[in-house]
Amino acid sequence: MSGLLVSLLQWPIRAIILLLISQVPFLGVEMASFPIALVSAVVIGLLGVILTWPLKFILGPAWAITTLGGLIPIGWLFDWVITIILFGLAAWLIQGFRLRNGLTSAALGALVYSVLCYFILNAIPGLNVKLTGAAALFTGPIG
Repeated sequence: MSGLLVSLLQWPIRAIILLLISQVPFLGVEMASFPIALVSAVVIGLLGVILTWPLKFILGPAWAITTLGGLIPIGWLFDWVITIILFGLAAWLIQGFRLRNGLTSAALGALVYSVLCYFILNAIPGLNVKLTGAAALFTGPIG
């Protein structure tokens, strides 16, 4: 399947996952409605496309120093930080998407969102997604 078609098929599923996350009280993620979840899923995806490489460029020196140039395998931590930034930025931009506990909600929400997206979307043939570094921490090593 083409990338655009896969993205369009993933979009409502990712919105449902955001709604599910908002139902878990200790995460502190609040989603006003399904249309807000649809917009949020698009915004998180677009922010990921637009900002991932600039954020990796900005965090690159810190990554190189703390991992000794990749010798210490904590690269997943930087992927998770990027995911937290994207999740928090989306909540800041969208009226009706709120992180009740600030950074804690962003960190937990981003982690649960990436793990659920990975498992649910990979259970559907043709909608496979890559395992993010942060999700790999909790699910096992990347392929």
